[in-house]
Amino acid sequence: MMIDVLTSSMTQGTVWAVMAIGVYITFRLLDIPDLSAEGVFPLGGAIAAIMISSGINPIIATLLSFVGGCLAGALAGWIHTQLNIPPLITGILMLTGLYSINLHIMAGRPNISLLGQDTIYSLFQNHFAFSKNVSVTIVSLLILVIVILLLVAFLHSEIGLGLRATGDNDRMSQANGINIAAMKTLGYMVSNGLIALSGAMVAQKDGFSDISMGIGTIVIGLASIVVVEVILPNKSIGVRLVSLILGSFVYRFIIDMILNQGLIDIQPTDLRLFSAILLGFVLYLPEFQKGHKRRRSQSKA
Repeated sequence: MMIDVLTSSMTQGTVWAVMAIGVYITFRLLDIPDLSAEGVFPLGGAIAAIMISSGINPIIATLLSFVGGCLAGALAGWIHTQLNIPPLITGILMLTGLYSINLHIMAGRPNISLLGQDTIYSLFQNHFAFSKNVSVTIVSLLILVIVILLLVAFLHSEIGLGLRATGDNDRMSQANGINIAAMKTLGYMVSNGLIALSGAMVAQKDGFSDISMGIGTIVIGLASIVVVEVILPNKSIGVRLVSLILGSFVYRFIIDMILNQGLIDIQPTDLRLFSAILLGFVLYLPEFQKGHKRRRSQSKA
C-alpha cells in the first residue's frame, strides 16, 4: 500500500511541479500574487484536449497550450502594468474572464474526454511498453529537465537578471534603466505559459479536461513552494527550481497519505478545505521557526 502511495505521489508530483515552477516565477521572483493561475491552468487543458480530440499531434497540442498560457500572461501583464490595476484584482479579472473563454475553446462543453486518444504519455507508453504511471513520470521529468535548464539559462541572462531585479526592487531597477513594465509582463508570460503547460499535462494524464480543474491550483502551487523552502531554505535559483519537484512530491504525498491511509477522517469532498488548512500551516512554519530562534537566543542571554 505504501509503495502505491509513493508511486502515485511521484507521478502526481512530477506533473504538478511544472505548475509550481510557474507560480514561483510570479510569487517569488516578481513578488506578485497572481491568481490568474486558476483560469490559466484549465486553459492549457482545454487547448490540449480540443486539439487532441480533433486529431492534432499531442506534442503540438501541448506546445500550443504553453503558447496560449503565454498570451494570457501577456494580457494579465498589460492589465497590471498599463492599466495600473493591482495584481490581485488583475488575477481576479483574468480567472473570471478565462472561465468563459475556456468554455468557448471547449465548444461549450464542461469537459472533454481523451479516452482512446493519443497523448504525450501514451505515445511514450506504446513505444517503450512501460506502465502508465512510469510513462507519466518519465515524460514529466523530461519536460521538467527541459523547462528548468531553459529557465536557469534565461534567469542568468541580461533580461533574466533584469526580471529578478525588478522583483527585488522595482524602483531601483527603474532608476537603473530597466523597463519594469516589460519585465513584469515577461514574467507573467513565462509563469502563465508554464501553468498552462501543466494544465495540458494533467489533462492528458487524467484522460479528460474539465472547466473546473483549475480550482485550488494556486493553493497547490504555493504549498509546494513553501514546503520546500522550509525543508531547504536559502538555495540558489537553479537548486530552488529543481527542489520544487521535491516540494510538489511532498505535498502530494501528505495528501495521498491522509486520503489512502486514513490518518485523518477526511472525505474527498473536504480535500480542498484540508489543502487550504495545510497551506496555512506551512505558511506559518517560517514565522514559528523565527519565534523559536528568538526565544532560544533570549533564554541564552
